Amino acid sequence: MNNDIIAGKWTQLKGKAQQKWGELTDDVFDVQQGDSKYLAGKLQEQYGWGRDRAETEVRDFERTLDS
Repeated sequence: MNNDIIAGKWTQLKGKAQQKWGELTDDVFDVQQGDSKYLAGKLQEQYGWGRDRAETEVRDFERTLDS
């Protein structure tokens, strides 16, 4: 699923993202609006992950949406 589709369906997908990364606040998801780079940055910040790990987490999440 590409970023345009994610951004377009963000309201529907937000719940799934919140389940996966429960430590992120509603504000993060409201600002994020499907922007994968912003989400990866917030995952780094909140969970203390490196950039590669955070980007991998976001990519893996995007792949689950394709199924």
